[in-house]
Amino acid sequence: MDVLHLSAFGEPAMVALGERLGAAMPEGVIFLEGDLGAGKTTLTRGLLRAFGHSGAVKSPTYTLVEPYQLGAARVFHFDLYRLGEPEELEYMGIRDYFDDQCLCIVEWPARGEGFLPMPDWQVKVGILREPGRAPGRSLTLAAHTDRGRQALHMLQTTGS
Repeated sequence: MDVLHLSAFGEPAMVALGERLGAAMPEGVIFLEGDLGAGKTTLTRGLLRAFGHSGAVKSPTYTLVEPYQLGAARVFHFDLYRLGEPEELEYMGIRDYFDDQCLCIVEWPARGEGFLPMPDWQVKVGILREPGRAPGRSLTLAAHTDRGRQALHMLQTTGS
């Protein structure tokens, strides 16, 4: 498994980092993990900006999924925090969302264990504290598939 460690200080930096990630991974599955308030939805805002979205991005905590059609790109943003049982995903037709022609961003993926495909990227977001600086965010990005490894390599070699 290939791993990349990144950091961002401030919301604009987190959004810009999300844009970099979205440019590198235009299709596939990204799992976002981290505590409440860690910045998963802020990172998602950046991912969506990579496709030209400039509007607000809300966490689909109550609706489970927020779809975006951005030109030719289809993006589905899932938030499974309030999911009662993983089986509920089967009832909503979760498998219909995951295909090679779209990007699926999943917050709280552990709550859907057994009903979600393997992610191309698993991104763990944490609070980063450095002396003399406002708190930032640390991201650990792990690639689990060939597509994920290729996109990770692109991030490492081109910086984009």
